[in-house]
Amino acid sequence: MSQRTVLTDIEGTTSSIAFVHEVLFPYARRALPDFLREQADRPEVRAELNATAIEAGCDPSNLPLLQATLLSWMEADRKVTPLKALQGMIWREGYARGALQSHVYPDAVAGLRRWHAQGHPLAVYSSGSVEAQKQLFGHTQEGDLRALFGHWFDTRVGGKREAGSYAAIAEKLAQDPADILFLSDVAEELDAAADAGLGTTQLLRPEDGTQPAPGHPQVARFDEVRP
Repeated sequence: MSQRTVLTDIEGTTSSIAFVHEVLFPYARRALPDFLREQADRPEVRAELNATAIEAGCDPSNLPLLQATLLSWMEADRKVTPLKALQGMIWREGYARGALQSHVYPDAVAGLRRWHAQGHPLAVYSSGSVEAQKQLFGHTQEGDLRALFGHWFDTRVGGKREAGSYAAIAEKLAQDPADILFLSDVAEELDAAADAGLGTTQLLRPEDGTQPAPGHPQVARFDEVRP
């Protein structure tokens, strides 16, 4: 009998909200102007700038306007796919230079390692790009955790507050939704996952100010989760 898959959110679940909002986001804002000036013509960067122009309805050749648009999206914490992709590229360079080291809660590290050893398939679903997810788990205080995960999902599969996104993930994993347990701190995400038939558990992190989500099992640590 196959083991139940654990699908986990990052911000407020495996990692502190403060790390994302007080370290990663400010770093990306500071680095964006130089990054665009130096790398706008790289194919992978240009593709996301073109997608930004389509989303914003502006001229893809107007780099100052694209930069201003991206900075405004950052300020508003917009979950826009090209923005998340570009942030991921910026953070990749920051990690490579040693300017960033990611935060993962010790109980999350222990839980993920334990479930992996027990044979539970592990996957990530975050609004941050797959690139950003891999960089975060690849540069933690506990070392490189990427090998624990078999699948990575971002907003290209759909919004995290939409039931269809979780149905699509179950299809991509070739699993019955009931055989997937989704971990998150956000009520609307848990509701959407439950609507798609997934099991759910909410992580309540006092330091992150998590608000309880009625109708979902609630735990304070990963060692209280029962996949």
